[in-house]
Amino acid sequence: MPLDSVPDILDDIREGKMVILMDDEDRENEGDLVIAAEKVTPEIINFFATEACGLICMPITAERARQLRIPLMVRDNRSQHETNFTVSIDATHAVGPGVSAKQRAHTILEAVKSDAKPSDISQPGHIFPLVAKPGGVLQRAGHTEAGVDLARMAGCEPAAVIVEIMNEDGTMARRPELEVFAEKHNLRIGTIADLIEYRALHEQSVRCTGEFPIDTRWGQFTLTTFEDLVDGQIQYALHKGDLTEPDLPVRIQPINTLRDVLGTKLPNGSQGWSYESAMAYIAEQGRGLVVMLGGWESPDVIMRNIAQLAGTTEVEAPPQN
Repeated sequence: MPLDSVPDILDDIREGKMVILMDDEDRENEGDLVIAAEKVTPEIINFFATEACGLICMPITAERARQLRIPLMVRDNRSQHETNFTVSIDATHAVGPGVSAKQRAHTILEAVKSDAKPSDISQPGHIFPLVAKPGGVLQRAGHTEAGVDLARMAGCEPAAVIVEIMNEDGTMARRPELEVFAEKHNLRIGTIADLIEYRALHEQSVRCTGEFPIDTRWGQFTLTTFEDLVDGQIQYALHKGDLTEPDLPVRIQPINTLRDVLGTKLPNGSQGWSYESAMAYIAEQGRGLVVMLGGWESPDVIMRNIAQLAGTTEVEAPPQN
């Protein structure tokens, strides 16, 4: 069964239809029904509950969570994929208590209003919000981020409702079963991988924030700064000479904390080119470009590398909150 394109999926989201989105086989290897939160109806919630049978959740932005004052469920998230569950919510003061499709749809529509207030909802409740990473699927390839991205890209409030699709025997549906489900219910089906590719090709992910002459230990360079629009980090490029010259030496330098910040000599011939080596080479050539890429090392990676360098087998990772 051929997969649907991202533009076709966005058309259905815009029209208030649900779609199926699959993640990678080496991740959760699951498919979720996805719909823009503002398009939810009791009938759709009933379909989610009776046909998909998974946990009905509401992906939202961090801004929405702050607007409604919804705290995270836990501070120390130890789930396998670090899904950001918040405390569950309810808005049944207007329709009475319960977990009917009508009541859950009402809660979602109340929470997704542009002028929604903390007093519009109560906690805990029957809807489970999930907070998406600010960079969407470009930062985390999960259904949470995919739902928010699809809603935003379709021109809706950046919030969605998702539910895992299960087989009749209670197991999770994989691609063959998901394709049958899509055909049976006439639903479009796509992948998070395709959404990542589409965003990477069609959206600007960095912007130049400044250019400055600076003196370094290797002489004068021009520093250009860029903001990563996905995660908000600042990246740097240093160049010497005319960037339009042919055969310009270029070094893309992922910053390694041990090697480039602490100046550590790495074992087993893994030293590679350091930032200092790259800058010295460009200075010697009198022209060239060094692009510094930081922020790719998580605290766990840094601590693991330190432990390996020190010859210890275990190390306590730093706090994540």
